[in-house]
Amino acid sequence: MIGAALAAKAAGAGARAIAAALGRPVETVRGWLRRFAGRAEQVRIRFTVLLVDTGVDPVPPAPAATPFADAVAAVVGASVAAASRWPDIGEVSPWRLACAVSRGHLLAPSWP
Repeated sequence: MIGAALAAKAAGAGARAIAAALGRPVETVRGWLRRFAGRAEQVRIRFTVLLVDTGVDPVPPAPAATPFADAVAAVVGASVAAASRWPDIGEVSPWRLACAVSRGHLLAPSWP
């Protein structure tokens, strides 16, 4: 659910619209978005490195409109890279990968 909120924000949606679509309180969604925005550059760097180190023939994502969207694109790109390296493990959502890479702390105060 948090990944869906982050992706929607990267696509240009606002917190109120995202909260309504997900059936969550707007304050909760705003908290997710603020926390991610505050570390967007760190997330972008970490997941771009993962993408390049993992991918069979890695293609870093093109620059997006905002640092927030750049970070989301890096997470998605790392997921694609992992799938290209290990196709037999099945599909893993970009946000499950982000959870594993961050040890469940993607939005925690102590990460990265």
